[in-house]
Amino acid sequence: MTYVCDSFWHDAVNKATTDLFTFGYKHIIKPNFVFNHRPDEAHDQMIEFCHMVRHIPPLLFAERTMLDYTDPILETNVMGVDFSNPFGLSAGLDKNCDMPVVLDNAGFGFETVGSTTARPCPGNPKPWFHRLPEYDSMMVHVGLANIGSDKVIERAEKAWTQARQMQISVSIARTNDALCGDLDEGIEDYCISMRRAAGRTAMIEVNVSCPNTHVGEPFTSSPEALDRLFTALDKIDRPQPTLVKMPLNKPWPQYKELLDVLAEHNVQGLSLANLQKDRTGLEIPRDWEGGLSGGPCTTASNALLRKVYQEYGDRFALAGIGGIFTPEQAYERIRSGASLIMFISSLMYRGPQQITVLKRGLADLLRRDGFDHISDAVGVDVQ
Repeated sequence: MTYVCDSFWHDAVNKATTDLFTFGYKHIIKPNFVFNHRPDEAHDQMIEFCHMVRHIPPLLFAERTMLDYTDPILETNVMGVDFSNPFGLSAGLDKNCDMPVVLDNAGFGFETVGSTTARPCPGNPKPWFHRLPEYDSMMVHVGLANIGSDKVIERAEKAWTQARQMQISVSIARTNDALCGDLDEGIEDYCISMRRAAGRTAMIEVNVSCPNTHVGEPFTSSPEALDRLFTALDKIDRPQPTLVKMPLNKPWPQYKELLDVLAEHNVQGLSLANLQKDRTGLEIPRDWEGGLSGGPCTTASNALLRKVYQEYGDRFALAGIGGIFTPEQAYERIRSGASLIMFISSLMYRGPQQITVLKRGLADLLRRDGFDHISDAVGVDVQ
């Protein structure tokens, strides 16, 4: 394999086009083609664009040439899975697995599709999104809208087997609809999707922390409830590693009780963390429902990640999520204990070339500090 970083001309083209994309998205595309539409409409248009581009090979070739920066210093193995780089799309944007071809050719290391549920789910009443550009944030209130895990996982399996280099993870959650019952019903909902996903993707993420459902987050309300869920999930054979997507806003003693439970089960990783619920100090209309993505998550998410790494070390592989807009912020998560980095808001506010900006910048920072491999930097700032 010839890496972009080792080819003078390809590296020069990649850097120049990334800079051009950055300028064009900020000054032309975002104001005139994205932010001039309501967020829900812009999301639907993005999905339609991905559907169109994936069937046009010349555009995919151009995308690879211009945006897919490759560098051996970014390659890593986490939980037994090989990644071309540690950057992935977090669950919540590509709910029905419509974007893998475009993301793969852009150079993402992985994508988490979903979250998806045992039954098709219409989600909450719209609007699902509100923009908060002054905070680099989106107010998210989707409520797990998706076409059902039978169809989403079938798409994810196809995407994974046909991908050039990108790994595919599927996030499973409990259906948010009028049929929700007691904990046993919720456990079976997860189990249905887990059975469907077993062996069909590179990873499985169990989302127990969606803040936008009418039944709340019952499986993080007590260690006993979480233990019941994972005792049932442990009975389902699956070859791929399992991550658990955890909430952001819990006192540490309660958080540790939950992690102690997960440490006793078939769980290899943690996604830290879900949307910010605390609006303290932020000017947000009271009638806007949902959790906050992006900027408001940055400080709390990084602090939580450091604490978890300090307490649990290598017991869990950690994926850092929330408010990662710059290579420096990604590098801070790596040095705080993250082996993988996920983002969404950065893509929406900065543009599709953001994956390249993050990869190039992180590679430069690793070499600046004398690291030969990204894995050597994981957790170096945590005592």
